[in-house]
Order: sequence, then C-alpha cells, then structure tokens
Amino acid sequence: MLKYVLDIVDLLDDPGADGKRVAAHLDSVAGADGSGAQVTTVTGEKGSTDFVLVRVPGRTGRGSGGSSRTLGVVGRLGGVGARPEMTGLVSDADGAIAALATAAKLLDMRRRGDVLDGDVIVATHICPNAPTAPHDPVPFMDSPVDIATMNRHEVTDEMEAVLSIDTTKGNRIINHKGLALSPTVKEGWVLKVAEQLGELLAVVTGEPLVTYPVTTQDITPYGNGVHHINSILQPATATAAPVVGLAITSAAAVPGCQTGASHETDIAAAARFAVETAKAYGGRRLEFHDAPEFDRLVSRYGSLAHLQTLGRTSQES
Repeated sequence: MLKYVLDIVDLLDDPGADGKRVAAHLDSVAGADGSGAQVTTVTGEKGSTDFVLVRVPGRTGRGSGGSSRTLGVVGRLGGVGARPEMTGLVSDADGAIAALATAAKLLDMRRRGDVLDGDVIVATHICPNAPTAPHDPVPFMDSPVDIATMNRHEVTDEMEAVLSIDTTKGNRIINHKGLALSPTVKEGWVLKVAEQLGELLAVVTGEPLVTYPVTTQDITPYGNGVHHINSILQPATATAAPVVGLAITSAAAVPGCQTGASHETDIAAAARFAVETAKAYGGRRLEFHDAPEFDRLVSRYGSLAHLQTLGRTSQES
C-alpha cells in the first residue's frame, strides 16, 4: 500500500495538482478498463477545487444488480496545499491521499482479478491553494467551498455506510500518533464504537484500538457557530447511512496548514484499513452499527435528525 501512497503524494505535492491529473493517474493504474473517475470543478467565494469521485465495481455489487452492499470512502480536507501562504503539501492532505491510495489499490486489484463483492465509491477533492482559518489550539485549513457543497459532491445516496478519513491532529484530545476510530454516527445519534471495525483496525495496525470522544457539536453541520474538532464527521449531516471517522492523528497538536507533517506509513495504514473494511462490509462480514438497537433507540427516544440541520436561528429560539 505504501507504493500507492507515495505515488499520490508525489502527484499532489505540486502547485499544479488538479483532478484531471489524479484521474489520469487512476486510469493508468486501472488498466484497459480505466478508472471511470469523475472530476467536477466547483468555484466558491475563496477559490476553486476539483472533486474526484471513483466507483470501483464489485463482483455482485448494486451497480450490476447484485445484492452486495456499497461502501463509501470519503477523504476529508480543506485543501492539499495552502499556497501562497505555505509552500508544499500540508498535513490536511492526509485524508485525500488515503482515499486516493485506497482507490488506486482497489483499481489495481480489480485489474489483476481480485474483485471485491460490493461496489466501493471513493470521493475527495483537490485544491493546492486553499485558504487557512483561525482555530483553537492551532490554525485550521479552510476550503474554497462550503461544507454543504462538499457533502453534495462527496456523499452519495448509493453509499450504505461511510468511512470518512481525515487528518485530526489540530487538537489536544487525541494524544496518539497513528490512527483513531470514532464511534458510529447515524441520523444525529452518536452510537457505540463498532466492535468489528475496532477489531479490524487493531489487526491492520498491529496495535490496540484507539478511539476518541465525539461531541454533539462535532456531528452538527459547519456554519452553526459552535466548535467542531474538525470536518471528519460532517458526512453524517448529509446521509442516513452510518458514518465512522478514521482519524489520522499525532501525539502533539499540529496545524492542518503545516508542511512536512504528513507521515506516509500512517496514511498507508489508513488506506489498508479502508480496503479491508470494503472487503468485509461488501461481503456482509462486518457492520457499522447494530441496526435493531438503533431502531429501539429511535422508537424509545425519538428522532435526532434535527441535529443534521443548522437548527433554529437565535431569532426563532
């Protein structure tokens, strides 16, 4: 997996990085069938970015009329670079690198004849000159487009579960270098950590499971004026599917706009975990949440889907 990560790093650590170059690279990995990568350029108030979405068909996936489930892998970030303020690839790029390395590995596996049961949809975006934003305890990467736009282009109705990968180093909460798994979030509910995902992460990394606290604030949409640890769980505001955040972490607080702070072996571990999750989820050997228990919670306590919205304004409350 490290090879795929290094190839993507080399591709993105460039002021001219864009979605077309990424799609061309994925096409070269996929072979004669091509990657089918879709590139959409979106311009916002603070610049533009290229959304990249790749569907890797499964042997018995939904796209071919089969019954195997579809996993979404979302690489979350503000941008892969913060030019001209910072020169080079920034720490915030890790989520995009991990997602694209996952896509490259799955496409290469398919070319060789190792086809997963279910379809996998990988989505992220490429912006080499994203803005930065103040944040406590260290500065954040901002994005040229808002979170609702990101969700529209990166979270699709076909995704039956979502693994969201994001650099999560700009805090003093997760004091661990490597990977950390969030509890499952679904329709405004913070559920228990998925045991099968936790066991799989321990197997992939060879280390004990590390998880981290998720607050109600973290699972509400950006733009409501409250503190969020980062955007890792923002996909949960745009889907009814269960969402789990895979955080790429550090033992010290690292700004998202810092260069020289990406650790390729940690990114490769994240991509390996995504691939193994796709194998198990599509093959119905792994669940993101306990569906009967979730139904009992909703039946007993009611819907929390209002937490997926911006809620009431101060004038309405």
